[in-house]
Amino acid sequence: MLQFKPQKGRIIFHIDMNCFYASVEMAYDKKLKGKALAIAGNPEERKGIIVTSSYEARAKGVKTTMPLWQARKLCPNLMVKRPNFERYRKASRKIFQLLSEITPLVEPVSIDEGYLDVTEVDYPRGSIQLAKDLQQAIKNRLDLPCSIGIAPNKFLAKTASDMKKPMGITVLRKRELNEKLWPLPIEKMHGVGQKTAEKLHSIQIKTIGDLAKKDVYILKQLLGINGERLNNRANGIDPRIVDPKAVHEFKSIGSSQTLPRDTTDEQVIVQLMKQLSLQVERRIKRKQSSGRTVQLMIRFQDRNTITRSKTLPSYIDNEEDIMSVAYELFKTHWDGKPIRLIGITLQDIEEKKNIVHQLDLFTYEKEEGKEKLQTAIQELTSKYGENPFKQLDEQPKDEQPRTSFQKDFLDDYLK
Repeated sequence: MLQFKPQKGRIIFHIDMNCFYASVEMAYDKKLKGKALAIAGNPEERKGIIVTSSYEARAKGVKTTMPLWQARKLCPNLMVKRPNFERYRKASRKIFQLLSEITPLVEPVSIDEGYLDVTEVDYPRGSIQLAKDLQQAIKNRLDLPCSIGIAPNKFLAKTASDMKKPMGITVLRKRELNEKLWPLPIEKMHGVGQKTAEKLHSIQIKTIGDLAKKDVYILKQLLGINGERLNNRANGIDPRIVDPKAVHEFKSIGSSQTLPRDTTDEQVIVQLMKQLSLQVERRIKRKQSSGRTVQLMIRFQDRNTITRSKTLPSYIDNEEDIMSVAYELFKTHWDGKPIRLIGITLQDIEEKKNIVHQLDLFTYEKEEGKEKLQTAIQELTSKYGENPFKQLDEQPKDEQPRTSFQKDFLDDYLK
């Protein structure tokens, strides 16, 4: 058995679940196994977008973010399911509970991926066999496939986990960079998005190897401090530790939702904003925290997106205050164009135990804002009939989250 036991440095695993949402649905309903399956947002309500798909669907050309109509054209027998985020959260919780049985040094980074530092794990048959046994345990207990990257740091471990899917295990050592990493296109490098890739192309950087060999001064002129960071990682340098506490360091909690159809109907828009504010309240209170900046995101019919925010002198945590500020931002910045998506986020978050409450002028500003909101609701009610908001507070507390990009639940496995 080939061992991976460096004399110096760490042994980091990156666990990456394969086709996670689709795999969870297949584990839940065995009849879906082996089928071309796609998870798509609101397929009945508008031209849905593919969130993820099974490997059988991918073999037909189905890709994430592809319009559903296009995916069905490529794969006529495609089975489509709506996302069930509560189901995925439960599966994620079980995965990280299993990982924490190996070591307390577990750092979740999203619902379906995380790092383990196994340097000090005493496993008689070595770290590669540990990865194999861990991969098999996840498959046996949860019926979910994953890939595992093994490396001396987080960047290389994440890169390695992408190299063989599904159910792959890949070791990436620093001495193998020129063979395994440097020939890859720069677009394949984690941390390099489309805009950054375009900038790098402008200075003749086409591969990760080109980036590794480029003068750092030139990169900093082009990309700022991120240029130096990317150069270091291309050379296998990444000092970040696996930090179990990182999951608690959330700075924002938000919720967004695409409307069933593009609309200029203020009643519909404000009703959705009320729902989103309530969801943010539930999640912020679950974390026993408060925030002091409210951000409103509006995506228009033409996909143009704006974000506007307001920072408050005091912390807030309830739906009325969140909605009051969001509505003020909406009235100030909406130009009447059809809206496709609304998002509301509470930022600058702090745990309540660390907040010293203040009584100041904002107490009165909040009341004034609430009064404006209630006046607006009354006007809408007079115009459209019965108050459309009065039943919202009676919604069940386990209501489905509206977006998959929520990270504040990632410490649930510790409870």
